[in-house]
Amino acid sequence: MTRLPLDAATVLQALSIELEHEPVDADQVVSGSPTTGIAALAELDDIEIGVWEITPGIVTDVEVDEVFVVLSGHATLRREDGSESELVAGTVGRLEDGEETEWEVHETLRKIYIA
Repeated sequence: MTRLPLDAATVLQALSIELEHEPVDADQVVSGSPTTGIAALAELDDIEIGVWEITPGIVTDVEVDEVFVVLSGHATLRREDGSESELVAGTVGRLEDGEETEWEVHETLRKIYIA
């Protein structure tokens, strides 16, 4: 994970931050060869704020408490209750700790997360 310290005087363009990608753990991959990149920007008390990106494919995950805003890309988020949400630029979402999800990424997705 890249750490980009964000202090009171720093302004970054979240869409142009270069992220170092790594393959998703094989046990989480349903199809494709997705990779993820992450940059932690700031920590406020116990809260982390950062940028996360995933390339096309289908992956499963067990979530942490998080609020996110999609900056670019397109994905379908499937929750364990069977519901689906289309994620596109401007989507705001909430994930709960321990929630099992499936992410079908159609176009590389980049989001800001607060966890």
